[in-house]
Amino acid sequence: MTIFRHEVRRGMASLAIWTAAIAFLLGVCILIYPEMGGQIDEVGAAFAEMGGFSQAFGMDRVNFGEFSGFFAIECGNVLGLGGALFAALAGISALMKEEQGNTAEFLLTHPVSRVRITAEKLCAAAVQVLLLNAVCAAVTAVCVKSIGEEPPFRTMALLFLAYFLMQLEILAVTFGLSACLRRGGTGAGLGLAAAFYFMNIIANLTERAEFLKYFTPFGYADGAKVIAEETLCGKYCASGAVFAVLGIAFAFWHYRTKEIV
Repeated sequence: MTIFRHEVRRGMASLAIWTAAIAFLLGVCILIYPEMGGQIDEVGAAFAEMGGFSQAFGMDRVNFGEFSGFFAIECGNVLGLGGALFAALAGISALMKEEQGNTAEFLLTHPVSRVRITAEKLCAAAVQVLLLNAVCAAVTAVCVKSIGEEPPFRTMALLFLAYFLMQLEILAVTFGLSACLRRGGTGAGLGLAAAFYFMNIIANLTERAEFLKYFTPFGYADGAKVIAEETLCGKYCASGAVFAVLGIAFAFWHYRTKEIV
């Protein structure tokens, strides 16, 4: 587990910065909810009547005046997009950074198989994503308690689960890409996460593009949909699981035979 511990320590600075930023924004969004007072119903009604814009972000499916609806739209985008970008960054750099930093030859001279290296790096990245979500969930719980709200626990837990699964899928897909790259993949990873996000927005706008939800993890991690239906869409989750498994399998297969330079 030496590589695992090293990778976790190596990523602590990035994890701390991303976690602090996302948790801070979540806390601010929650704490300003009471200050909006009676205006929130008017704002929600206005958003619900904005046609395509409302559909794109799911504002037509939730009650913006209720805390759970407010959280799904405002805080959900913070944790959803922010967490997706962090997961993409963790995944795309996991295997690539050894060649980018010219440390691959040193690592591979040790009596450790490439399969074990790949497995421990994947586990380390997954633990970082788990820690980010755990801290964000704790901050959310404290802030919600401080403003005196009592949202349905099951629905909120389901929402956090959806975001966590979405981040794990993005981590797995970018981890697979990381096995192919030698350098310059950070932009590709972040760009892929952003592309997934906008694919879901396009799918929300028209039924003709709804098939895109099979290709984006945001299809089942759509906060408004989760709150409105109080469940995760099984077919989209299954599709996401397939892409995650393929990404991880490809990483193990390709990195095992990859020529390291």
